[in-house]
Amino acid sequence: MSIVFIRAVILYIIVIFSIRLMGKRQIGELQPSELVITILVSNIATLPLEDLNIPLVMGIIPILSLVCFEVIMSWLTLKSRRLRHIVSGFPKVIIKDGIVDQKVLKDLRFSVDDLMTALRGNNIFDIKEVQFAVVETNGNVSVYQKYEYRNVTNGDMSFSNKSINPPEIIVSDGKIVKKGLEAAGLSSSWLRELTERKHITTEDIYLLTADSTGNYNLIKRSSSNGQS
Repeated sequence: MSIVFIRAVILYIIVIFSIRLMGKRQIGELQPSELVITILVSNIATLPLEDLNIPLVMGIIPILSLVCFEVIMSWLTLKSRRLRHIVSGFPKVIIKDGIVDQKVLKDLRFSVDDLMTALRGNNIFDIKEVQFAVVETNGNVSVYQKYEYRNVTNGDMSFSNKSINPPEIIVSDGKIVKKGLEAAGLSSSWLRELTERKHITTEDIYLLTADSTGNYNLIKRSSSNGQS
């Protein structure tokens, strides 16, 4: 039993390491080659667990070999547009100028239901709102709405203001996040002045976020029962 446990832990670490090497894509964003490697890695990892007669190294070597192959292929596809198209394919335009390209849909084996499901996934429930739509190489559908159906933006209303980056985490569960302070352009003295003004310490803070202008949101630990 202990052998199975040890093997499971080792393979778990190897698979996590392998997936980290491949990047941080979500399953729905994987390219075909990445999805194949992921499936193969998961299947190979189960073999030494199911059959203890199989040496553990016979599971580790194929996993690392496949991941190394995928990393090399990723590098080659970055260098070669032709190879990238062979491995990952082309984006396919399925709606152009508001007109559905039925031939492309047929080639992709996209039914009307598939198309409408994809549009609803983009918060569009009426196909007449769509100006342009494309099926990406990972299978996701990107949609560009007709002008009259797009949300009004600040630019449309001629509002002007300085763009700032989103808030950073400054304190997480009582711990100061130095990278967050640096990214927001804030100093330790700013944090110290804030905690003194609130009559609390950083240990009393559950979550503190702030942007470069100094606007912040502070949530105290539940024992303190407060938010400001």
